[in-house]
Amino acid sequence: MAAQALYAELARQLNAIGILRRGLLRALPTDCPSGPAATLSLLHRHGEMRVGRLGELLAIDMSVTSRHVAHTVDRGWVERVRDPADRRSRILRLTPAGAAKLTELHDRTAEMFSHRLDGWSDGEVEDLIAMLTRLRDSFGADCRVPLPVSAAPAAASAASATTPAPPAPPAPPAPRELPHDHA
Repeated sequence: MAAQALYAELARQLNAIGILRRGLLRALPTDCPSGPAATLSLLHRHGEMRVGRLGELLAIDMSVTSRHVAHTVDRGWVERVRDPADRRSRILRLTPAGAAKLTELHDRTAEMFSHRLDGWSDGEVEDLIAMLTRLRDSFGADCRVPLPVSAAPAAASAASATTPAPPAPPAPPAPRELPHDHA
């Protein structure tokens, strides 16, 4: 198990990655900001779904989800079709234009990474991908859900067991999916 100082440094580095991620999202084209881009990505990855399910995957409330959906529908990237199981409901479906927009976003992101990581070997990029995948897997299927703080180790002495532990730090904000994120 890593020392607490290593975990603290990991937290600092992940915060820096969060800043990098926000910069990536700001670099998206003005016609497709991060919310609609994530909508396209999730529909591509998971297939047709209801708005409520999309909101769950985005981890945002229904009013914001509806705005993202309206944005993508208005541009012809997503269509609403009747749910055959419940004719009163609608299902969201990625259109060919939406798939093309998503490809454009992926290509743009890949080009940016290619430029920024020019000095990295393919093996180093593959290692980074493997480590980030492992980190996500360590947090479970839905890495947006904070894990409970574990109990004190069984090897703790009686004296330390009677000393109250400092309060756990607040959970970090829930990460959102990047449009180019592959699960």
